Amino acid sequence: MRGSAYLVGVAGGSGSGKTTLVRALCNQLPPGSVAAVSLDDYYLPLNRQERDVNGRVNFDLPGAFDIALLCDDLQSLARGEAVYRQEYHYEMGTEPKWMEIRPAPVILVEGLFLLHNEDLRNLFDLKVYVEAGERMQLQRRIARDGKERNYTQEQVLYQWEHHVMPAYREFLLPYRHHCDIHVVNESRLEGGLKVLRDHLAQHVVKAVPEGQPA
Repeated sequence: MRGSAYLVGVAGGSGSGKTTLVRALCNQLPPGSVAAVSLDDYYLPLNRQERDVNGRVNFDLPGAFDIALLCDDLQSLARGEAVYRQEYHYEMGTEPKWMEIRPAPVILVEGLFLLHNEDLRNLFDLKVYVEAGERMQLQRRIARDGKERNYTQEQVLYQWEHHVMPAYREFLLPYRHHCDIHVVNESRLEGGLKVLRDHLAQHVVKAVPEGQPA
């Protein structure tokens, strides 16, 4: 992205640890220096989602998101303008809440399909790929969806086989080579986290006017 902010795209498969990495970076960098944006908050309404041959909604497709709106919001943040989004909830019927995303020297964007759309991909100054083995990703998905979304194991395995992995192999994996940094999160995240944190800290310092505290 050519602007005042440093835009970082964090891509990776479901259960790879994208959200964990972004949260850790936000916690370890100075307050106000980082803004976090999630692709999940750009899901299109349910009536605009595709269904598979069994009539089940497939949320694991690039077309499930309003990519044009995400691009517009990232450009606004890069210009120093705040944006407002409704936070996405996996539980249908939950009243969404509005949230303000304030501009910051570093903008972290995490999501499954950040690399598939060329216009979106070209906005990022740095592209990060978080990866873990498929078995580990599935274990994390089962644990997360059971705890946070009350999904049965049958539901998780159905989505994994029919939605998640086909989309991963078609719309994410082929773009892996576009990324500048690869963070392996099979068991430990600390090594890649430290490298990325130290790199982003340099951009935070550059963005602070001389004489002001970072």
